Amino acid sequence: MCTRPGHLGRHHVCLECRAAFKHRLHEPRTRVCPNCAGKLIDTGSDLEVPRRGDDAGWRVLGVLLRAGVTFHSTCCDGPGWRPRTMAQVKERLTAAERTGTLVAEALTTFDIDEIGRGPARGVAPTGT
Repeated sequence: MCTRPGHLGRHHVCLECRAAFKHRLHEPRTRVCPNCAGKLIDTGSDLEVPRRGDDAGWRVLGVLLRAGVTFHSTCCDGPGWRPRTMAQVKERLTAAERTGTLVAEALTTFDIDEIGRGPARGVAPTGT
C-alpha cells in the first residue's frame, strides 16, 4: 500500500532562467515563467532541482527534458533511474545512436549494456 501523500505539487522548470516552481496538481493550465514569460516544462513531482549555479546539473536536466524524459511517478518507487552526470548522458546518447534506440529510452536505462536489447529497465539494481 502506498503511503505517499497525493497532494504533492509538480515542478515546472524554465531552462532559460534556471528556475523551478512548484504548483498544485489540481491546476491544469499552461504555465509561463514569471521571469522571461517562456513556457514552463512540467517535470513531475520527483525532480531534484539543481542549484542555479550548477552548470552540469542544468545541462543534464536540459538534455533529459528535451528528449521527453520527465520525473513523474505513479507511486512510492519514483520515476526510475535517470542520469546525473554528463558522462552518463554521453554514454547513453552514443549507445542510442549505435543501436538505433530511442534517445528517451537510452537515457532511462541504468545498464548501458542493455540499451538496444529490449525494453528499458529504468530501475537500478539493489545495492547501487
